[in-house]
Amino acid sequence: APARARILREHYRELGRVCVEYARLAELVRAPPGEVVSEVRGLEHLMRARERGRGAILLTGHFGNFELVGAWLGRTHPVDFVVKPLSNPGMEKWISAERSEAGVGQIALGSGFRGAFAALRENHWVALLADQDARRHGVFVPFFGHPASTPVGPAMLSLRTGAPIIMGFDQRQSDGRHVLEIEPPLEISNPGSADAALRLTAAHTARLEARIRTRPQSWFWLHRRWKTAPN
Repeated sequence: APARARILREHYRELGRVCVEYARLAELVRAPPGEVVSEVRGLEHLMRARERGRGAILLTGHFGNFELVGAWLGRTHPVDFVVKPLSNPGMEKWISAERSEAGVGQIALGSGFRGAFAALRENHWVALLADQDARRHGVFVPFFGHPASTPVGPAMLSLRTGAPIIMGFDQRQSDGRHVLEIEPPLEISNPGSADAALRLTAAHTARLEARIRTRPQSWFWLHRRWKTAPN
């Protein structure tokens, strides 16, 4: 269909832009105001969380240049990325150095969230992604009308620490610059109930879906998101 072909073409174009920006992450983060990130909307939500002192869970998807805007927020307040080490040691060393030079802290995903708990105790903002297939370790929540295995870690982390989940998205502008849109904290009823983590996971997945529908070319469609089928 022509619409699908257009989305795919624009998606590959965005991927190319992100790859080029990756190589200049530290430089772009330190660019003069307005040159790379032209506007930030909703920063007050993070500022309120900072005042409460419990940290915040910055949650987004593989949407636009998520690392650039996460690192850019690190100019305002300490930000730690929860990262999955790459299988290519040379590439892992390079990208880790880029993040460090950009001023970002890094927490290895395999640390059982100990590092994330410690960072939140220090009132840091911990940046996470939770939009790829979680195999049998995830919970199934609706995503574009189909059950999708989704990591429950961000929800569990929020419920155990009291740190709010605050979602943010990169909106690429026609001139190539970025607008960062930060949404109000996610809230659910009865956060102490047995199914709270499932409902919170469903809530952030629904927010991501709504964002993708407004700009489908910005999301990483190359991943097999529905690879794991429910039993």
